[in-house]
Amino acid sequence: MRGQRIGYVRVSSFDQNPERQHDQVQVGKLFTDKASGKDIQRLQLDALLSFARESDTVVVHSTDRLARNLDDLRRLVLQLTKRGIRIEFVKECLSFTGEDSPMANLLLSVMGAFAEFERSLIGERQREGIALAKQRGAYRGRKKALVDNQVVELRRRAGAGEQKSTLARKFGISRETVYQYLKMVPTP
Repeated sequence: MRGQRIGYVRVSSFDQNPERQHDQVQVGKLFTDKASGKDIQRLQLDALLSFARESDTVVVHSTDRLARNLDDLRRLVLQLTKRGIRIEFVKECLSFTGEDSPMANLLLSVMGAFAEFERSLIGERQREGIALAKQRGAYRGRKKALVDNQVVELRRRAGAGEQKSTLARKFGISRETVYQYLKMVPTP
């Protein structure tokens, strides 16, 4: 019995185009996540894992689209192959069935390790760039969510007993941000 081909696509942000990841790949059903690879909980990945059945093939553009660290990659591949689901990585030209050779498992580990290493290098370069920008006085951090008069109003209303969730909706911020503004020492 031959199952269906199921595609999985992940882009890191909503403005990225997922088309290149499934261009020239024929699949019967496609699951697309718009989330960071570091996030283990991805709605469409969870949906794919629930949907896929024995003898299906899951097609992913590359290993770094499925997972950004080696442990997560191995876990997902093992989880799928134990259920009789084949997984293909198009860019790396790798396929896994659960009856894989030691060489195939080594290649999976190497590709996963490279993806994890690349992610750590990107983070390191970003931190270095921010540190240099701070030294030059060019980095000011994230823009404040509220201006001073809004902060005063937020504190006044919270002090009067208004619910934090109501304040968050009113000011267009998260509840956590409400609490952060309430903890801050007021500026004179």
